[in-house]
Amino acid sequence: MARLYANKRGRSGSTRPISKKSPSWCKYREEEVEALVVKLAKQGNGPSMIGLILRDNYGIPLARSISGKKVSQLLRQNQASPSIPEDLQVLVQKAKDLAKHLQRNKQDSVNKHSMALVESKIHRLTKYYKSEGLLPQDWKYVHAVASVE
Repeated sequence: MARLYANKRGRSGSTRPISKKSPSWCKYREEEVEALVVKLAKQGNGPSMIGLILRDNYGIPLARSISGKKVSQLLRQNQASPSIPEDLQVLVQKAKDLAKHLQRNKQDSVNKHSMALVESKIHRLTKYYKSEGLLPQDWKYVHAVASVE
């Protein structure tokens, strides 16, 4: 996936499995995968971290190929999903970090611009998640500079 505002930094990451079916060498059943996902969520891991742990520690290439549902769907089904979607949470944290940086470096115009871009992404994602019902309608993003002060 390309970055929204930049044409740099190539694509990297692991390659997804070709087949949508569960591989023959994976011995986990649907109930076991679901229990693992819920257990890992209760330990404080987000959906993407759960996927990495399942892949690296348990040898499960895709939870969806075994259970038929994405990790986030399994979490929602078991009332273990985070209150704010993970990608929005990461953007809010990035905005807080940028705001902290801008408090110390007031003349950093490059990061002032990147702060505006990050907040623009936050507002777009918020609008989307509210329309999908994943965020409450009264949820509001507090400007990061105001929250640092």
